[in-house]
Amino acid sequence: MPNVTVIPATIDMHAKTPLDAPRKKRLAGYARVSSGSEEQESSFEAQVDYYTKKIQENPDWEFVGIYADEAVSGLSIKNRPGFQNMIADALDGKIDIILTKSVSRLSRNTADNLQAIRALKEKGVEIRFEKENINSLDGQGELLLTIMASLAQEEARSLSLNVTWGQRKRFADGKISMPYKRFLGYEKGPDGTPRVVESEAKTVRKIYHLYLNGTTVREIARQLTAQGIPTPGGKEQWSVSTTMSILQNVKYKGEALLQQRFTIDYLSKRMIKNEGQVPMYYVTDSHPGIVSPEVFDMVQAEIARNRERGKARSNVSCFSDRVFCGACNEAFGQKTWNANDKYRRQVWQCNSKYRERGTSKCPTTHLTEEQIKKAFVDTYNQIIAERERYIAGLGPVLSLLADTAALDSEAQTLGERAAGLFAQLEALVADNARRAQDQDEYNARYSELRARYDGVKQRLADIADEKKQRSISREKILAFAKILQQREGPLAEFSEFLWRSTVEQLTVYSDSDVAVTFRDGQTRHCDVRMRRYERK
Repeated sequence: MPNVTVIPATIDMHAKTPLDAPRKKRLAGYARVSSGSEEQESSFEAQVDYYTKKIQENPDWEFVGIYADEAVSGLSIKNRPGFQNMIADALDGKIDIILTKSVSRLSRNTADNLQAIRALKEKGVEIRFEKENINSLDGQGELLLTIMASLAQEEARSLSLNVTWGQRKRFADGKISMPYKRFLGYEKGPDGTPRVVESEAKTVRKIYHLYLNGTTVREIARQLTAQGIPTPGGKEQWSVSTTMSILQNVKYKGEALLQQRFTIDYLSKRMIKNEGQVPMYYVTDSHPGIVSPEVFDMVQAEIARNRERGKARSNVSCFSDRVFCGACNEAFGQKTWNANDKYRRQVWQCNSKYRERGTSKCPTTHLTEEQIKKAFVDTYNQIIAERERYIAGLGPVLSLLADTAALDSEAQTLGERAAGLFAQLEALVADNARRAQDQDEYNARYSELRARYDGVKQRLADIADEKKQRSISREKILAFAKILQQREGPLAEFSEFLWRSTVEQLTVYSDSDVAVTFRDGQTRHCDVRMRRYERK
């Protein structure tokens, strides 16, 4: 039988110091709350105060400090600098024991919890969870911690589902919210609903007005910056994207599209664009609008028109993207002739003039800037001369555009028909799932019903679009009539403001036939032949 003599350990395997050397344990506390509410702030302060006093009052403990994260989620450690600094200091040998309230305070993510605990355990750092009375260095500690962390994560998942359900219930009820600190024109009212801030709303209306008058988005941003108007986020410099987001946000006309993004993972809180994975909710009359629906729709139509042309508005000239060729419908561009001699001059000509077009070139003549200006002044004065008769005749036109009774009646009938067809489709699919039947016959019947249903839905969309276009036309006519009424007499010279605010486009057929289409829809023709522009 061998004789074994035990030689006791004399060095602490983690601290690398003699076991019999008197040394105080170095303790730190960790506190976290998940929101910045008044109740949570009180809890946060109580946790910090509790662990500070508890550690400092024990003569055998050395107080290292309190590590804390306020108003952050426990589902991830990525955005928790207090937690990350504490783990780093512990792994560097600066901490022996960490005190925290509960497993969920450390983390609600099971993987994060166990990873941190195991890394600290290898360094001999102990974590004490007071609520559960668990010691991470205890033999059964890791098992208990795994169970408790899993429960905390499940609680977080359940809480996330409850929050998501609550949000979608609010959406379904038409209740909206805004990021007021980063949203120009609104503040949270006493009843919790959006309230217009008139001083900021003036800027919003100005942006819409400038865009409708032909100003580019880049130029609008430049003007707002130059005038010292702060952005929605309080910055000095306006960007194109910020300006465009204001022009396209439906909330500015008193409506809202809810749940455009949603959280795909409750642990990472990662959000993605809603492309049909979850319901969206469109709410009308949800809050006071800053611009009228008609003005908003006019802006969207203008944005869409520019996109269809495949280019943004140009800052080069007020005539850019407004002058078009009557032969090929290409835009006119500004060109320099005789750049290096005394005959140098600027002209506007069709951009396809010198492109190959089969066997011939575009035949449309060029125009000088003075000729374009003359075309506007002449045609505008034609309308001014007939102003009284024009305005007097607007009543029937506006009434006709405003009368959508027939369209509304048709839409109601089509809506009922669409509901009936959809019910037939559902019944057909359910019957096919319930019993065996000829699939060719089923597919033929399904295709026939679906085609009818899609046709009805398309007509409903066309009706909605027609009503919107009527509304836009009516608004354009009213705006044009208002400008006419404010004029005292005919134009003596070109006005860039009137050009931008009244002209839809100018079409060049020849120098003897130039057509100006105004925003109310009427087109006037004129002759811009001017002998002094002939080359000598």
